[in-house]
Amino acid sequence: MKGGFPLAILVNLDVMMAKRKVSAGELAERIGITPANLSILKNNKAKAIRFSTLEMICKALDCQPADILEYRPD
Repeated sequence: MKGGFPLAILVNLDVMMAKRKVSAGELAERIGITPANLSILKNNKAKAIRFSTLEMICKALDCQPADILEYRPD
């Protein structure tokens, strides 16, 4: 949360991983991040994501950023 308000950007990484039948461990290994950091992303606990990480996720899952990031206003 920022300033007591929930963030309006949601990470739907689990949905795309399920569509591609890729496990968290496999994706973490493919993109070179720890399973713990991937879990933070998957569970909407991240406050930021590097474009390089987003690019690697999109490449590994053959998707677009909009497939995993969603803006949901209050």
